[in-house]
Amino acid sequence: MSTHKHHHSDWEPIIGLEIHVELNTKSKLFSSDRNHFGDEPNSNISEVSTALPGSLPVVNAEAVQKAVQFGLSIGSTINLVSQFDRKSYFYPDCPRNFQITQFYHPIISGGSVVAVVDGQEKEFKISHAHIEDDAGMLKHFSTFAGVDFNRAGVPLVEIVSEPCIHTPKEASAYCMAIKAILEYIDASDCNMEEGSLRFDVNVSVRKKGEKGLRNKIEIKNMNSFSNLELAIDHEIYRQIRLYEENPDKDFKHVLEQATHRWNPDKGITEEMRKKEYANDYRYFPEPDLLPLVLTQSYVDEIQKTLPELPLQKEKRYVQSLGLTPYQAFFLASDKKLADYFEVCLKTCSNTKNIANWLMVEFPGRLKEMGLSLPQTAILPQHIAQLVNMIDAGTIHGKIAKSVADEMVAAPGITPQEVLAKNPHLQPLNDKA
Repeated sequence: MSTHKHHHSDWEPIIGLEIHVELNTKSKLFSSDRNHFGDEPNSNISEVSTALPGSLPVVNAEAVQKAVQFGLSIGSTINLVSQFDRKSYFYPDCPRNFQITQFYHPIISGGSVVAVVDGQEKEFKISHAHIEDDAGMLKHFSTFAGVDFNRAGVPLVEIVSEPCIHTPKEASAYCMAIKAILEYIDASDCNMEEGSLRFDVNVSVRKKGEKGLRNKIEIKNMNSFSNLELAIDHEIYRQIRLYEENPDKDFKHVLEQATHRWNPDKGITEEMRKKEYANDYRYFPEPDLLPLVLTQSYVDEIQKTLPELPLQKEKRYVQSLGLTPYQAFFLASDKKLADYFEVCLKTCSNTKNIANWLMVEFPGRLKEMGLSLPQTAILPQHIAQLVNMIDAGTIHGKIAKSVADEMVAAPGITPQEVLAKNPHLQPLNDKA
């Protein structure tokens, strides 16, 4: 994905990520309003989510539980006492003129995730993660703008990495690893097109061997891995160019901290506003909410409910099923595909061949449709049947590929039905 290969020779990029994930709770963070994407504008609102005078927030227990699940999944410390704070800012989609977040005492501290970058495992450190509520959405029409408050108050977890990322590939691999964990614990649908997973990335560069950090640019609201890589790559190159064009100028004055957006049509980052600092938001403890107090037994009970996580599954696939590290990573990274794979294994023991059909043969046929296997009506049992027929010598590879073509064209059809309907695919007995 990187287009500026030369820019890493004398310079070291320093990248930190803030991932905002909408939790898939039944209701919003501080009210009983329905938490559901795509409903009629302003149909899931109440006095609380529109900040009418006298309304008071009540914390959603399900949101707290999902946040704790995530923290435990990345080996974090769950802070038994955390606190909500007000973050003041003024924008039409923020009805209270402040967001309720956790600035001083977040619920999650530390932790790490492991991601695969260029075939190698790399550990990425987490600074902290906190619970907060989302803003509404502005919708622009030809002559006016409207505000949809359905999203206002939806629970978010913001996951803040340490500035330990150094390349665009590492950034996207880290985000993919976080996404996989969230899906495995069923904390979010992580639908980037609907905005339930969004990335803010902080980018700075410094000379190799230099201590301390230079000024950074924050790129807001990225919602695809490809754009994330492109935006980081562009921003690294832009900053290096600025410094190299101004070698005699104090670097503190070469680049002013600012917030940018990524313009995918132009392939550049564009300034939105000068960067705000913490004191611009006038943080102070939320007076309408008591500190959030958990017990260790509550945390321990949640720990017991954690499912097998992506890295654990990946290691099991290598050690117990004999898959290659790449096959294991590919399958385990997508929970739906991993579940699909394991249904196949109930009726077929040839793990490597099953993996090949799930990773290469069928995705290649489905690519033009923009679908993944779990999104189709092709049943995993039918793919298992196909591999079993190959292993038994009933059909050979060329016929199997033709059968797969028919299974894609008519989802739900079995390999046996394909052969029955297409006599020309019946294998000939060459032994005569």
